[in-house]
Amino acid sequence: MSAVIVNCISIIIGSIVGLLFSKKMSDESLNVIQTAAAAVTIVLGLQMAFQYQSIVYLTLSMIIGGLLGTWWNIDGRILQFGAFLQKLVQCKQVGKAAKTGTSSEVLEHDGATGGPEHDKNFAYAFLNASVLFCVGAMSILGSFKAAIEKDNTLIFTKSILDGFMAISFTVAMGIGTVFSCLAVLVYQGALVLLASFLQPYVSDAMIAELTGCGGVMIVMIGINLLGLRNIKTANYLPALLLEIVFVAAAPFVKTLLGM
Repeated sequence: MSAVIVNCISIIIGSIVGLLFSKKMSDESLNVIQTAAAAVTIVLGLQMAFQYQSIVYLTLSMIIGGLLGTWWNIDGRILQFGAFLQKLVQCKQVGKAAKTGTSSEVLEHDGATGGPEHDKNFAYAFLNASVLFCVGAMSILGSFKAAIEKDNTLIFTKSILDGFMAISFTVAMGIGTVFSCLAVLVYQGALVLLASFLQPYVSDAMIAELTGCGGVMIVMIGINLLGLRNIKTANYLPALLLEIVFVAAAPFVKTLLGM
């Protein structure tokens, strides 16, 4: 678990650095950074996406998973949780302001009690950063290696990458990025704790398919950052579970068909 905690700390530090930078930048500079972050995110997503081994699994998983996620409103529920986290932050800031005599106008100017657009940015930053940091082979393999082989190298490498991405995401989307460390703690922490049980069921083919599916979702995040389209990325998360089902069921299907 120590490696997972290091990963969370790297995201927190990266977010703080990004927050400090964003306060000193003009809107034009922020737009440049957001565009760069979006482009890098798309490249990262494409690199992952092309690791798929079956385009049929990928297509079916994304379509059916997207429909299920939309039905369950996963994106909306995560955004609601992000809004809840923002309210907690606001309550603390308002409480400090009351003690120090800071006016509500100053808080609003600093973004502590912004309008709907600020709410959206906070929640979307939390959602997009959580998906980015949790989806991918490094999360799965790194957690397994840390738990079973006591090798933290992969998660430490991921921590460095996540820290730099947290900087750009915080500059581009706001402080909501820092709370994605909670998602990383829960997700990777669970993988580490369950690694001994899960490892026999996780094959190279499954990791490749999960990585490809996750890559497609990361490309969606990049498209959102560019403002080309508003894709509810989290609604496609069930696709990851469907990829697991397809890969696990493939040997039985082949046996039934006599292949």
